[in-house]
Amino acid sequence: MQILFFILGAVALISGGLVVFQKHPLRSALWLIVNFFAVAGIYLLAHAEFIAAIQVIVYAGAIMVLFLFVIMLMNIRQPEADPKIPFIGRKLAGIILAGFTGLILIYGVTKATLTAGKEMAPGLGNTESIARSLFTDYLLPFEVTSVLLLVAIVGAVVLAKSKLK
Repeated sequence: MQILFFILGAVALISGGLVVFQKHPLRSALWLIVNFFAVAGIYLLAHAEFIAAIQVIVYAGAIMVLFLFVIMLMNIRQPEADPKIPFIGRKLAGIILAGFTGLILIYGVTKATLTAGKEMAPGLGNTESIARSLFTDYLLPFEVTSVLLLVAIVGAVVLAKSKLK
C-alpha cells in the first residue's frame, strides 16, 4: 500500500509540474487530467471512496471537458511571451511561491503528524451524510457554483465569437 501511495504521489507531483511548465495549453490540460486521476487514487488509498469518485466524475470528467472546450474555442496557436515581465522577475516570483508552498506543506505535514492519533468524527466520509449536508446546509453555494460554470461557458463562447469576426 505504501509503495502504491508513493507511486501515485510521484505521478501527481510530476504531472502537476508538467501542467505548469507545458507551453501549449492543450497539453497542460491533458497532464491535469493525469494529475486528477493520481489524486483520486490517493483518495482511494485513504479509504475516501466518495471523494475519489467525485474527483474522477466532476474534475477529470466535467470540469476538464469545459477546460478543453474553452481551449479549443480560443484557438490558441502559439503561446505568446509576455514582454512586460522580465525572465529574472518570473524566476524570482517562482522561487518565492515555491518557498511559500513548501512552508505550507511542512506546516500541513507536521500538523497531520501531531493529530494522527486522534479519532475522526463519526459519520465523516459517509456518502449519505455528505449528500445530506450538501443538499441542505450548502444548497445555495452548490447552485451558485453551477450558475458560475454556466456563465464561464457563455463567456468563453462570446469571446470566441468576437474573436472570429
